[in-house]
Amino acid sequence: MRVTRTLRATIGAALTGALFLATGGSAVADQNRDAQWPLEAFGAEQLWKEATGKGVTVAVLDGGFRETHQDLKGQFLPGPDFGKVTEDDHAKSLRPGEDILDHGTAMSSIIAGHGHGPGGSEGVKGLAPDAKILPVPEFKNSGLATRWAAENGADVINMSYGESPTADTCASINYAISKGVVVVSGVGNDSATERSYPVGCPGVIGVGAVDEYGKSADFNNYNSDTDLLAPGVNIPSATGKSDSDYQTRQGSSQATAYVSAAVALLREKYPDLTPGQIANRLVKTARLTPAVKKKHLKLPDAHYGYGYIVPEAALNENIPAGPAQGPLPMPKGKASSQLDAGKPNPDAPMGGKAAMERALLYGGIGLGVLVVVGGVVAVVVAIRRRKSAGSQSWG
Repeated sequence: MRVTRTLRATIGAALTGALFLATGGSAVADQNRDAQWPLEAFGAEQLWKEATGKGVTVAVLDGGFRETHQDLKGQFLPGPDFGKVTEDDHAKSLRPGEDILDHGTAMSSIIAGHGHGPGGSEGVKGLAPDAKILPVPEFKNSGLATRWAAENGADVINMSYGESPTADTCASINYAISKGVVVVSGVGNDSATERSYPVGCPGVIGVGAVDEYGKSADFNNYNSDTDLLAPGVNIPSATGKSDSDYQTRQGSSQATAYVSAAVALLREKYPDLTPGQIANRLVKTARLTPAVKKKHLKLPDAHYGYGYIVPEAALNENIPAGPAQGPLPMPKGKASSQLDAGKPNPDAPMGGKAAMERALLYGGIGLGVLVVVGGVVAVVVAIRRRKSAGSQSWG
């Protein structure tokens, strides 16, 4: 019998806190649904009695989207048109066998998939199945994509990628947060300590992956940008070459999508909270396994942040809203000088250039970091294994 670590906190007399959950056979006959251990770990069926993400828009900044996938039909809002040249450039950067639509489709399904078949009981279901996805092509358009999403109804922005910072990386995120948008990004999959972006920008909720036993994934980058953990190991998603394909992948990308979905649930129930106050509910209800607790970590920890998310507790526990900025570092002052001492300003001139040339890291296949070597800029910052002008996998 497989034992999974549930990330659920049941509020009431029966159970509280993080639990072990023994899970054998499931009543669900569909293989992909049965493999979605995060839904069981989160107690999703009970959770959806509280919130489903209805009325909330999650902007997914990514490479492309298969909007006709059977588990995602009707979930997408109209996105921007940044030009076919951008799409063609991105397609050229992919490795053989990769599809430009794969990653964005996968993230969208984890967030807001509705499944298919009788009662939506088959395929992939997202943690916020009634949320809407705003699909925003991001390749070589990071700042533009962020600003467009903030101006076109996004309540949450999901950034399951990494990049070398441009002059607008953090400034555009600052702008989105000033508009009340919660921004979520992955920490990366290099097992490295170096800071990456956009997760390094103040105000971003930085997410690493946790497995079904509550252990921080070995591939996570680990530094002060790690705020929370979420399921990111062995995660089924709607992706592939057709409208009925699925793949199981892992990485901080998947974990980021689960946090974005949890934020969508909170946005539905607490529409008046600021991005910082939403983060506060997630931080205050995060959990660590008993084994990790015995280590007496000083939180936030570079590997564990404040712990793994517990959406049910975040929705239901009596938590004062607290200050508008919340518990995480937030942008300060003007966008051009917004970064606090904990997160160096990537927009400052570097070696005579305003910023590094962009190097997109897209999550993709398996755990690996798939490096497509492109033109490497002359100026080197401390972002190891992020030197391609093409794409690289973040899960």
